[in-house]
Amino acid sequence: MGVEGTIEYISDLLSSVKKKKKKKQMQTVALKVRMDCDGCARKMKSVLSSVKGAKSVDVDLKQQKVTVTGFVEPKKVLAAAKATKKKVEIWPYVPYSIVSNPYVSQAYDKKAPPNHVRAIPATATVTESTMDDHYTNMFSDENPNACSIM
Repeated sequence: MGVEGTIEYISDLLSSVKKKKKKKQMQTVALKVRMDCDGCARKMKSVLSSVKGAKSVDVDLKQQKVTVTGFVEPKKVLAAAKATKKKVEIWPYVPYSIVSNPYVSQAYDKKAPPNHVRAIPATATVTESTMDDHYTNMFSDENPNACSIM
C-alpha cells in the first residue's frame, strides 16, 4: 500500500467526515392559519403532510391552529403553508401562566384562545406614562395643592 495509498486513504477519510449530514431533530411546528371551512382544513392537511419529514399533521379549525410533528424545518413548513395563499404565521400564543405580565398591552389579544396570551419578548415591561404620574401626584399627601376630598 505504500505512502501514496496511505495519503489517499486519509484524504478520503477526512472528506467523508465533512460530507456527513446532521440528523434532524424531531420538532413540533405550530402555525396560526386563517381557515373558514372543512375544505380549507383538508387542503392545509394535505399540503403540510406532503412536506418532507412530516410525520403527523393536526388541524384545529376552531382555534385556527395547525400542528406539524416530525423531522421538519419550521421555515419549510411555513413556506409550504404560505403556498396555499392563506394568511399564515407561526403560532403566537403561549399559556397565560408562563407570561410574567399578561396584562401588558402587547400581550393581550382578544382573538387568543382561552387561557392564552400573545408571546412577547422579556424586555416588554409595564411602564407608567406621564399622565399616570400626573394622577398619582394629584392625590399625593406630599402635594400641598392635592385634592382634599379624601
